Amino acid sequence: MSSSARPAPARLTLRELSANGRVLAALTLGFASGLPFNLPQGTLQAWLAEANVSLKAIGWFTLVAIPYWLKFLWAPLLDRYSPPFLGRRRGWILIFQVALALSIAVLGLQSPGGALWPIAMVGLVVVFLSASQDIVIDAYRTDVLLPAERGLGSTATQLGYRAATYVTGALALVLSAVLGWRGTYMLMAVLMAATAAFTVIAPEPLHVERPRRLAEAVREPLKELLARPGVRWLLLFTFLYKFGDAFAIALWSAFLIKGVGFTAAQVGAVGKVTMIVALMLGTVTGGVLFARLGLYWSLLVFGLLQSFSNLLYSLLAAVGRDLPTMVVAVGFDQFAAGLGAVALGAFIMAMCDTRYSAFQFALLSSIAAIPRSVLGPLAGALVEGGQVGIHIGGHWLFSLSLPALGWQRFFFVTTFAGLPAIALLWLLRAQVRALDRPASP
Repeated sequence: MSSSARPAPARLTLRELSANGRVLAALTLGFASGLPFNLPQGTLQAWLAEANVSLKAIGWFTLVAIPYWLKFLWAPLLDRYSPPFLGRRRGWILIFQVALALSIAVLGLQSPGGALWPIAMVGLVVVFLSASQDIVIDAYRTDVLLPAERGLGSTATQLGYRAATYVTGALALVLSAVLGWRGTYMLMAVLMAATAAFTVIAPEPLHVERPRRLAEAVREPLKELLARPGVRWLLLFTFLYKFGDAFAIALWSAFLIKGVGFTAAQVGAVGKVTMIVALMLGTVTGGVLFARLGLYWSLLVFGLLQSFSNLLYSLLAAVGRDLPTMVVAVGFDQFAAGLGAVALGAFIMAMCDTRYSAFQFALLSSIAAIPRSVLGPLAGALVEGGQVGIHIGGHWLFSLSLPALGWQRFFFVTTFAGLPAIALLWLLRAQVRALDRPASP
């Protein structure tokens, strides 16, 4: 059975951080995990938008995030094999951090004014390395934290991760006006390389068992998960829960710059700052409310809020370039997204068997990430209209002709994209409530 017992909430203080190397490692490695996330996605969207790349092309660029939802495929390899230095977890983390620094620098050397496929290929490499680093950092955190430290360690991880996404999101957009895009990406590459120091000084997990065979690292976790009653419906719910939110964020930077008319500096200084602050407030509020509401009601209430937050983007599209309206729309959307992330994260943890948490967490989080990775092309086609599908050798293997909705109607229509998950949640309420009860000893 999966384990759903939740650690008691812990308060993060500077004294506790400085005295606890394991929690400090969770903070610093959380920063390392969040640092590459925006660079091949939202920040790259802003760069492409300023270079007048078409919205449809920018929509296809969102597919570089595919490795985030395929990472479970190579997670067993990282579980089974070890580098010859720094142990099984820290050794892999160090390798991926060095490789990320180099690939981010190469991404910064590209030119959106020329061919776009080299940018897409390098972006894909960055995402693959980032997803791989996430696999090992998640496993390291699971291995190194003592049970009493998991609440504190989770808070530290979120703080580090959100701080890093601010640096490569908001700060990077502001710096692009001063350093240029190439200089900004080079600076981000240097910061990524500096995170290797965190890995070298991080404590080694005390007792970690390694699968004896590669097949064992795959077969047993899948067998346990798929043997549970109703698991296929629970997996479908995991996939659908962030649908509405994924539509809202798929072309976020492109919408604010190309659709509404804000500059990249305004998006960075106002939009991204609002996003980070609201997301952190939503995360903290979600944790407090979750303790009162429990898993089922948190998923229900937070899911409805994150779905209907798209209406405020529809309002912004109608109002136009207005900073207060942008702050309200982005602020409420990201506050609701933070609430939803808390509920979905708790649901995924409740679904994991503690014996196989590394592989199962990678698998379930990959399923949850699919909408954000694949909805970009559809979003671009819905806004501008035209054909979407598979186009090879000058011929459409599969295509669908879509009307041009424009931004205002697009966000109105996508408000309802999250409702199928809410309906499925109501049908699965007995199973979800069962997950919220501690497993029998």
